[in-house]
Amino acid sequence: MSKIDAPAHTIFVCDGSKCGKYSKEIRKVFKAKIKENGLKDEVLLVKMDCSDNCDYAPVVSFQPENVWHGEMTEKKAEKFFDKYILEE
Repeated sequence: MSKIDAPAHTIFVCDGSKCGKYSKEIRKVFKAKIKENGLKDEVLLVKMDCSDNCDYAPVVSFQPENVWHGEMTEKKAEKFFDKYILEE
């Protein structure tokens, strides 16, 4: 059995029918922040199926912190990336 090295952080971006209207731009923000900070091996960005939190779309989850944020915007995405990833 082979062990897979897991990144220190994972960011899940909901891509369900309601969140998906906004998630592409939010994912672009996270991709840019990961790249500009040289964190490709430390942060995994995952597009997830519907999280059943449609009233709060778009929804993002930061792991392993287990923090969920709704009504995400590009500006909030930058702020929360700094808070949960860079300021760990």
